[in-house]
Amino acid sequence: MNTTVEVFADITCPFTHVGLKRVIEHVSILDHPVDVVVRAWPLEWVNGSALDVAPVQVKAAALSEQLGVDDFAGLRPDHWPSTTLPALELAAAAYGVDAATGMAVSLALRVALFEQGRDVGDLNVLAEIAAEHGVTPHDESIAVRADYEDGLARGVSGSPHFWVGDTNFFCPALDLGHDAENHLTARFDPDSLAQFFATIDD
Repeated sequence: MNTTVEVFADITCPFTHVGLKRVIEHVSILDHPVDVVVRAWPLEWVNGSALDVAPVQVKAAALSEQLGVDDFAGLRPDHWPSTTLPALELAAAAYGVDAATGMAVSLALRVALFEQGRDVGDLNVLAEIAAEHGVTPHDESIAVRADYEDGLARGVSGSPHFWVGDTNFFCPALDLGHDAENHLTARFDPDSLAQFFATIDD
């Protein structure tokens, strides 16, 4: 029986892009199968509007500098999506194929946005990603709404929020904070990540 890790996250969340990669790297070397299910947590519903690219650029720059990662090299303000709902629905449709396809599409959407500079709110871009993975997109955001309502019921606190059964961790890969001038601070958090991995490994 596979262990299931659920992640409530938005496509445009830079913390998810960094943290999800690290979790997938660990899961890939485990001796037992683990399904990572990235569920929709649309920040445009949580916050009442889609994320503006300017603060995301600031966060991406801080993460790149402080963590020494190259996960945002393709971020382009002129290709920033006005909505993530169609992309989240595509990810949900991909999970309807199987967990591996869902995970592949979830990662591909974030790579497209942050590393390739593609607008994942553009239906043509989404059609290309869907075709690459053999997925037929849904026409409505029923699955996205269901994920969002489940997240609300569980008390999801932000993106990314990981769950293994009843145990949950907010962004376990990173220790996030702010300095005296309210600038974002970030470091990899090996202790929190180890605790999270121990939950998966049990």
